[in-house]
Amino acid sequence: MVVTGASSGIGAATARAFAARGDTVVAVARREERLKALVEGVAATSPDSGYLAGDLGERGFAERIIHDTVARHGRIDVLVNNAAIPVRKILYEISVEDIEHAFRVNFFSAVWATLAAIPPMLEAGGGTIVNVSSFASKVVPTHETVYAASKCALNGFSEGLWNDLHGSGIHVALVHPGPIDTEIWSKGDAPVGYDGVKHPPETVADAILDAVDRRLHEIVVPRRNPTLGFARLLRLIAPGLVRFGTRRMDPVPEAAIERARARARRGQPLGEDSE
Repeated sequence: MVVTGASSGIGAATARAFAARGDTVVAVARREERLKALVEGVAATSPDSGYLAGDLGERGFAERIIHDTVARHGRIDVLVNNAAIPVRKILYEISVEDIEHAFRVNFFSAVWATLAAIPPMLEAGGGTIVNVSSFASKVVPTHETVYAASKCALNGFSEGLWNDLHGSGIHVALVHPGPIDTEIWSKGDAPVGYDGVKHPPETVADAILDAVDRRLHEIVVPRRNPTLGFARLLRLIAPGLVRFGTRRMDPVPEAAIERARARARRGQPLGEDSE
């Protein structure tokens, strides 16, 4: 099986969870030192596990992780598309290049890897693809517009695959983590508005294993969480109230709007802050 974004957080926890039960894992991410340490740490229960280090924002590498896995192990049973980068920025400071890069990593890497994995899975008679989205795609926070959009694209891709792959033996699961305690919170330029409880990444790893074993289609993690459930319900029945609450919890600073207005008067596009 292949797990992307495996150098930390949800990806690392998922790789360790599969390896702990004896599955052979190919861990994928950019940080080779961390991948090496991960593989060494699971050697006792999963001696054939390995890693591939590279940039999943490049199509050639995203496809190669599948081809190399099949060449080395003869098949690929499970693909977990977990790699993602945050884009927590004030909208007026986001460039087109920021958006393109986020979509390459957060969405297109999953598309490239999935389309490469489908032929060997078809040949083998089946397999499972798990796409790790985000609860931010259900209720979008301030400053997370681009990140949420990339995850919404992943949602649509996954839901379409439910129908397109029906009868093929290939199952697709969609996992929506809520507030999980990973290093993603320390990344991004805008401050984090959320200050509530963060759950361990192992919570998501357990859900991913469950989705694979029971062939579940969609899971929000933590499961049976009243706060997340209420937020989704409120989004459906009172979307204006959700927008108001989100803006109040994490407002856009007036100074940022004025800086953007000044740049606009100088004829500068979004994301450009030169005088």
